[in-house]
Amino acid sequence: MVPILDLKREYQELKDEIDAAIERVLLSGGFVGGPEVAALEGELAAYLGVTQVVSCASGTDALILALRAAGVGPGDEVITTPFTFIATLEAILHVGARPVLVDIEPQTYNLNPALLEEALSPRTKAILPVHLYGQVAPMGEILAFAQKHGLLVLEDAAQAVGARYLEEGQARMAGTLGRAGAFSLYPSKNLGAYGDGGFIATNDPNLAEEARLLTAHGSKLRYQHVRALGYTSRLDALQAAILRVKLPYLEGWNARRRAIANRYTEALKHHLLTPCEMPYAHHVYHQYTVRHPERDRLAEHLRARGIGSSVHYPLPAHLQPAYRHLAKEGSLPVAEAAAREVLSLPMHPFLEEAQVEAVIEAVLSF
Repeated sequence: MVPILDLKREYQELKDEIDAAIERVLLSGGFVGGPEVAALEGELAAYLGVTQVVSCASGTDALILALRAAGVGPGDEVITTPFTFIATLEAILHVGARPVLVDIEPQTYNLNPALLEEALSPRTKAILPVHLYGQVAPMGEILAFAQKHGLLVLEDAAQAVGARYLEEGQARMAGTLGRAGAFSLYPSKNLGAYGDGGFIATNDPNLAEEARLLTAHGSKLRYQHVRALGYTSRLDALQAAILRVKLPYLEGWNARRRAIANRYTEALKHHLLTPCEMPYAHHVYHQYTVRHPERDRLAEHLRARGIGSSVHYPLPAHLQPAYRHLAKEGSLPVAEAAAREVLSLPMHPFLEEAQVEAVIEAVLSF
């Protein structure tokens, strides 16, 4: 059996360190906020190269808080992609804005910047690109378009912690290129908690201060509320302590993901469509997603041989029952075609060589 993800193996590798971190928090008696959370925020800021990190309860909350803190609200439009987890669109709606969908690039499945102009309107306030599967969207073109039209850029970096955007010999971290980046710490992510969590990364101290207010009922000082509508959106100390154990391993884990991806691509590139790593991107392969016109038959073939797989995502946003008002079927053809054909293969840093070869053999036998 080769599962698509193996979180038990990760815990076994780090058991002593994680158990010690959990015990440290339990003995401290402090479970919400406190020094563990503050230390994690500082360590994440140093890792990403930003001045501010604001932790919160989930990646979805990170998106909502970033949008609200940046001033996006009712009457605004936010350009984004239909090929993403639905939280991207949910967050836009939660702040009262309207998602405007543009189709994706066929090679990367990320937002296609060539289509931004036709989505622009007098109400456009922001662009929200998603760094899908661990590869940075074409941020150079997106940022240039945003600057030309006076728009905000907020990044959905939920799947891309540690990914880089490469430009003119420099490597900049995903989630640090726009006004702010929203990250998920869901257990399956490259850096995952043992529960839910998220954070915002930014170099804008005003945005960070506003986001912090919103995480705690609009309050900076206890029982003094300066925002009428806030949230309870805090990362707990146990999760922070566990993440502090994991963070120093992230670069090595991402390197292992890239090595596995390279082996998959070498073996499979002549048999199905493998991921395309763009010259501007340092991909961290949150998912290794291939494409085949008989995707469902391939998935069943793998299942019968004990190989896990998953579909990310079977429906683009505008074909979901709740979002059909955003765009007509057939209007975003690249996203619709991708949703019919994509399949994610097992990908995590604890895959053994024999397991990698078993996945390859199973695919080739199809």
